[in-house]
Amino acid sequence: MINYATAVTELPRRSKKHRLNYRRLLVNIVKYAVLTFVTLIILAPSLTAVLGGIRTTGEFLAEPFGLPKQGIQWQNFERILTSSTFWNAFGNSLLLTTGVTVIGVTLSTCLAFVFSRMQFLGKNFLFNVLSLGLLFPLVVAILPIFIQIRQLGLINSLWGVILPMVAFSLPGSVVILRSFFMAIPTELEDAAYIDGCSTLGFFRFILIPMARPAIAAVATLQIIAAWNEYFLPLLVLNDPKLWPLPLGIMQFQGQYGSEWALIMAYITILIIPVVIFYIFTQRFIVTGLTGGELKG
Repeated sequence: MINYATAVTELPRRSKKHRLNYRRLLVNIVKYAVLTFVTLIILAPSLTAVLGGIRTTGEFLAEPFGLPKQGIQWQNFERILTSSTFWNAFGNSLLLTTGVTVIGVTLSTCLAFVFSRMQFLGKNFLFNVLSLGLLFPLVVAILPIFIQIRQLGLINSLWGVILPMVAFSLPGSVVILRSFFMAIPTELEDAAYIDGCSTLGFFRFILIPMARPAIAAVATLQIIAAWNEYFLPLLVLNDPKLWPLPLGIMQFQGQYGSEWALIMAYITILIIPVVIFYIFTQRFIVTGLTGGELKG
């Protein structure tokens, strides 16, 4: 015998469940549509560079997002990679990136240890003053920076680029590392001191190995920033022999025109190492910025 009362009560429940599933599906569709739109906006410049690099200048100017109609122009990349100017700029970028990363990570690690583990008068005040640097990017203070660099005689020197970049990277790096250092239990530090470990020994042999994710995240961010820096080298370095890779684009710009196909190919070559590097190091950024795991 059919129970009509049960069937009648099940109908509203099923309809309500269908409405919830419909709303969830609609929300997911909107989310993926927004994410797809934002992704296309982000990838548009890189896609423009790639498409421009494999075509001629005329094709690129006529249709920036078009496909090659005269075949892929591999000679654009060949001309750049066989140029001594490119490899000279590559060496300058390598020196610049290495200097900024090594000095920046070393100083920020030491400062973060001082502000997280040592007690002294005015510690919080000094940390707040250092944190104010997060509010002022390098471009805002570019005129005072240029005056200081000129007074120090660092014009046309890679140190004139390395030192300001290190100085402006310290606030963010110290904030990241300090929060990670403070998450390490103080009981571990006390146990190390009981076993005869000094403050420097605790910092070198215990704290740094446990903070590898945060240090790797800071190093990765500084490498990417130094590799892509354009404005400060443009201001400080007047000698083309000292130009890093981002400034090498100017060699394809003439008085009466620009070789846009070579410029796009150059930008593509410049982008590829950063993308590959980020693919292999993104886990360090995520782990380091979200706290990570404490491992001995």
